[in-house]
Amino acid sequence: MTGPLTGVRVIDLTTVISGPLATMTLGDQGADVIKVEQPSGGDFSRHVATRRADMSASFLNNNRNKRSVTLDLKTDDGLNAVQTMAAQSDVFIQNFRPGVAERLGLGYNALSALNPKLIYVSIAGFGHTGPLAQNPVYDPLIQAISALTTVQAGSDEDRPRLVRTILPDKLTGIQTSQAITAALFSRERSGEGQHIQISMLDVIIAFLWSSDMNGHTFVGDEMEREEAQSYIDLIYEVEDGFVSIAVMQDKQWQGFTKAIIRPDLLEDPRFATPELREINRDARLEAIQDAVRGFAAADLIKLLDAENVPNAPVLSRTQMRQHPQVAANGIVVETLHPVAGMLRQARHPSNFSKTPAAIRRPAPTLGEHTQEVLAEFGLPVSGA
Repeated sequence: MTGPLTGVRVIDLTTVISGPLATMTLGDQGADVIKVEQPSGGDFSRHVATRRADMSASFLNNNRNKRSVTLDLKTDDGLNAVQTMAAQSDVFIQNFRPGVAERLGLGYNALSALNPKLIYVSIAGFGHTGPLAQNPVYDPLIQAISALTTVQAGSDEDRPRLVRTILPDKLTGIQTSQAITAALFSRERSGEGQHIQISMLDVIIAFLWSSDMNGHTFVGDEMEREEAQSYIDLIYEVEDGFVSIAVMQDKQWQGFTKAIIRPDLLEDPRFATPELREINRDARLEAIQDAVRGFAAADLIKLLDAENVPNAPVLSRTQMRQHPQVAANGIVVETLHPVAGMLRQARHPSNFSKTPAAIRRPAPTLGEHTQEVLAEFGLPVSGA
């Protein structure tokens, strides 16, 4: 069996994380992803830290199921090769700074004239127009301008904090892959390609709005100042580590007080209803912390599970990959890379019953497939 995107050809000119993660997702789902890189060094992520046999973990973890072609886009031969490939492909994706692709002759208008059915994707940082569109951008800057750092802080009065993973980059990759498949579906019905423009800033603000912008939803009744939300503090210290406990409903509050044998908390008028527990959240959090501090994590989890109280252990990265639920899901897999050796990675997260995703090929070495791919398109190798 083959993946759901088998037969789809993608020309990928993206680098670093957001674009490569998007195209790896398509590759995991069966697409033929051709990664076009500059001969002098290729994707920047090839050169970052955490490496083995001259292959970086970052590149390996965002570029499997792709073929690498090296082309010098500063030459006519290189540009002609990319244009020829785009004319015979389904998707073209780039994350150059706005305007660069157009100056190279690789913009949407130029390539769609060669291939009207092409799905053309432009990924930007701040946006494609506007005062910041031409500024250099990295993930922390998007976290800052999108208000994600103040959401992470908990309130407008606390020091802003970065989320300690490159969330804007990763979410942009996921959103981009979804947009591409939606455009491919639309093309199946209309026969027409289109231009998808997406920015990291757009993605994160939309992401926040579903849960973190309630105080700015009703026009004319906006919150002037954000206060801390209780969910950011639902990690509690116990005797030998930390446990997350999420008590929302009345039955869960009742189960919690029963599990730890604290009927006084159930009788406390400050915690009588979900609304009161939210109004008095600081007192509630302090009460829960005081109540569970003396428990061992495993003992507390067993008691909470018996009363169907939502909880989970707080794990390190090493503990996570060894957890029985992770093993049961089959999330972490091992594959042999011909250069970097045995790798441990997360599989594609979606399970398709009839068209399963798969790791079909390892992340390529720079230019590994140049001759093979150029021959497929009828191009001379001298075009590299």
